[in-house]
Amino acid sequence: MQREVMGACTLICGDAVAILPTLPAASVHLICVDPPYFRVKPDAWDRQWSDREAYLTWLRGLATEWQRILTPNGSLYCFASPQMAARVEVTLSEFFHVLNHIVWRKHDGTGAGTGGHSKACKEDLTAYFPQSERIIFAEHPAQAPAYEVSCDGLRASVFESIRLYLLSEWRRAGLTPDDANTACGTASMAGRHYFTRSQWCIPTREHYTQLQQYANSRNGHSDYLRREYEDLRREYEDLRREYEDLRRPFSVSASVPYTDIWSFQTVAAEPGKHPAEKPLPLLRHIIEASSRPGDAVMDCMMGSGSTLDAARQCGRQGIGIEKDPHWYQHALRRLRQETLLLRTAPAPTTHPPQQEALWP
Repeated sequence: MQREVMGACTLICGDAVAILPTLPAASVHLICVDPPYFRVKPDAWDRQWSDREAYLTWLRGLATEWQRILTPNGSLYCFASPQMAARVEVTLSEFFHVLNHIVWRKHDGTGAGTGGHSKACKEDLTAYFPQSERIIFAEHPAQAPAYEVSCDGLRASVFESIRLYLLSEWRRAGLTPDDANTACGTASMAGRHYFTRSQWCIPTREHYTQLQQYANSRNGHSDYLRREYEDLRREYEDLRREYEDLRRPFSVSASVPYTDIWSFQTVAAEPGKHPAEKPLPLLRHIIEASSRPGDAVMDCMMGSGSTLDAARQCGRQGIGIEKDPHWYQHALRRLRQETLLLRTAPAPTTHPPQQEALWP
């Protein structure tokens, strides 16, 4: 087994079936993997199983390790052919909670209405032309008890510790939630959001000051809500950040693909191109949406190393496993070249995920 570390990326040459069991449990935040499709490509790596069931049995062995390696708040993106996507999704659902069945609508970038489908003889087809690829998007199974307990406990800490402080002080002053509406000049928002559990949120600075002044104008006392607002806010933000770190990251916006239909150009054909290489904009979109800076991103069938290339561009750690020595060396050369460019170029800016336009 050959292994090389290049900056934030670790590359391993070997069979994922043998290597995955050696990786620590709950050590990878995002798995983005493009396994063989099963008899779609003419290459030997896509025709090594006698039938579909043999292929799915092999996939189950991988999924068992993916579940073990993935952090409780991690995500899995698994590519599949249209022909096998339904079977792959059902198989993965034995190990993960499937969130989406994403359709990648492919285009080769040569113009509207062109590409592989325009070159096909439609009159000779016996089925619709495959112009897409599928991506199964899944999270750790909901039955992970330690994760649920940790989230529930911390959620209670975020909401309850500060809420109970506000409520106890308000009651100590002999006031009701309706009095909070009077103090803040709201119809019902202050009493509903600052004291009740179901819709709780921390008061704004202005409202906290108004609550302090109103409480301290009662009963001739002036010792209510004595905590400084900044201290209260700091405690809330610390707990909120800890809680957010426990949750599965997912961040998209209107400027990136946020539906389950994605339109990205395929990688242009050129000498030495991997037959199943994925475009960098698509991979960056996955990584930016479902991981945080510094997270570990794994591709256990990395091919030419495009996922690791995208992970490094996005400020993540990359773990790549490749069985074929030829493509392993190709990935090494690719990342080594990128390393040299990074050493001589200004610090790269964040690459926003982009969707390639299908039409002008």
